[in-house]
Amino acid sequence: MGSLEETGTWTVCELSPGKHPVGCKWINTIKYNHDGTIERHKSRLVSMGYTQLECLDYLDTFSPVAKIGTLRLLIRLAAAKNWSITQLDISNAFLNGDLDEEIYMKLSPGYEELTGKSFLQILFANSTNHSLFIKYVDRFFLAILVYVDDILIVDNDDSAVSHFKDVLKSPFKLRDLGPAKYFLSFEIARNATGISINQRKYMLELLEEAGFLGCKPLSVPMEPNLKMSATSGVLLPDASVYRRLLGRLLYLTHTRSDITYAVRKLSQYMSAPTDVHLQAAYYVLRYLKNDPAHKLFYSASSALTLKAYSDADWTACPDSRQSVTGYCIFLGDSMISWRSKKQQTVSHSSSEAEYRTMADATCELIWLTTLLFEMQCSVPAPATLFCDNQSAL
Repeated sequence: MGSLEETGTWTVCELSPGKHPVGCKWINTIKYNHDGTIERHKSRLVSMGYTQLECLDYLDTFSPVAKIGTLRLLIRLAAAKNWSITQLDISNAFLNGDLDEEIYMKLSPGYEELTGKSFLQILFANSTNHSLFIKYVDRFFLAILVYVDDILIVDNDDSAVSHFKDVLKSPFKLRDLGPAKYFLSFEIARNATGISINQRKYMLELLEEAGFLGCKPLSVPMEPNLKMSATSGVLLPDASVYRRLLGRLLYLTHTRSDITYAVRKLSQYMSAPTDVHLQAAYYVLRYLKNDPAHKLFYSASSALTLKAYSDADWTACPDSRQSVTGYCIFLGDSMISWRSKKQQTVSHSSSEAEYRTMADATCELIWLTTLLFEMQCSVPAPATLFCDNQSAL
């Protein structure tokens, strides 16, 4: 309640004629550290926005969400250039935004009186990425990566970071979490040889929730030569179980490129999952049990050269005959971007499918090159793209 008063979230008033107020309720949760210990107890007052109508009660919503590839690139550069990584958390981040529409909400349970004050927005720097802010002056470098209310700071000057924190404290209530160790479920570990990231805690929670914590592990994420289609098996009576499981597996692919193809294949059946699809998803869980602490390592010594490998699986989908795009991109010896996705159109030949895959990989290379240029990190050689299809080349 104190935070709501400090941020001037609303003004108490009489309901205007013709207006319909939305309800609200308190949500109490517990936030844990990466080692499983309790960090703090949290309470949120949430409005029941599902009663609103688009274009009548609201126009659009936007929260600054960073592309995970940007996060991996920053960590890779921090390892190579010995930059420090600091983490901040903005308290009640959603309360700091300005609404263009009039929203009426019922008084919260236990609320008596409230007075507020306005907030000023701070523009730190400009970038082509909505959630990445960069400042580079002489030899001083500072990058701010924003993911809703979590902030990651990468820099080469500790005094500048301290000044930035002081500036940010004036309009916002924030917590300084020190060197980054646990960011967006990514566990970050650093030593003299480089930086590693994994999602061990997230993965163990997933296995425990699904009841596979004590299962027998497997060596591959999907049965070899498994043929699945939309009509395979019997429809599940409750599709939410499958959808929740696949949603969590999709987030796990941010550090587990080895399950990307299997999860992509399973995610196309979310609209009408069957028992065959669910068993294949359980197969992925048994594979994850094989190595819960699997990690990505970003070396501090390898050269900053960009190279990509692309491949396509022609007419892989038995239902639509669409092909599958697959590529992975390395910065030095560290993989920073990868993808496995069904192509939007049907390719008439394997060469066409391979060419579309090369085009997608090239777009990602251009984006990474632009991002490196913005951060004034010179790449010693042009990016290299590898493909095994001669006609596509």
